[in-house]
Amino acid sequence: MTKAMAGAETGDPTKEETAMGPLSSAAASERLKDQLDRAVAQGAKVVTGGGHEGNFFENTILTEISKDNDAYHEEFFGPVASVYKVSSEEEAIELANDTPFGLGSYVFSTDPEQAARVADRIEAGMVYVNGTLLDGAELPFGGVKRSGFGRELGKYGIDEFVNKKLIRTLK
Repeated sequence: MTKAMAGAETGDPTKEETAMGPLSSAAASERLKDQLDRAVAQGAKVVTGGGHEGNFFENTILTEISKDNDAYHEEFFGPVASVYKVSSEEEAIELANDTPFGLGSYVFSTDPEQAARVADRIEAGMVYVNGTLLDGAELPFGGVKRSGFGRELGKYGIDEFVNKKLIRTLK
């Protein structure tokens, strides 16, 4: 993962060789830099990346993030991956669910039964198994916890755009 992140080209997003363009604004860049600085000050380790210039951020990997580190409970809106080591499937599920957020999640496994079992236990509105960019316009989109309030798209999402009313009359 470190090799892939370090080798991903940052630059002009209109160029084919670019894997990561700039962040959306100077404010977004400043927030990400602040998060990263706080995480490191609280004991996290930068394995690769961490540098930035203007709105461009190097692809970054953080490890050694303890539960008392702010980064443990925050989302990084930029190219920062938080990597944790666990010793069991149970511990992985517990770690994955120990967050106030729950939009999307990914499960990678060579064992289809394990993948299905873990995906079922992940507390997220969407869980993708053994792939990225698996979303589609025909699929419902939305999260749980502090990552949403319903679903959009697909047959489940149509109810988000319908006003329902119950009228009950006594005879």
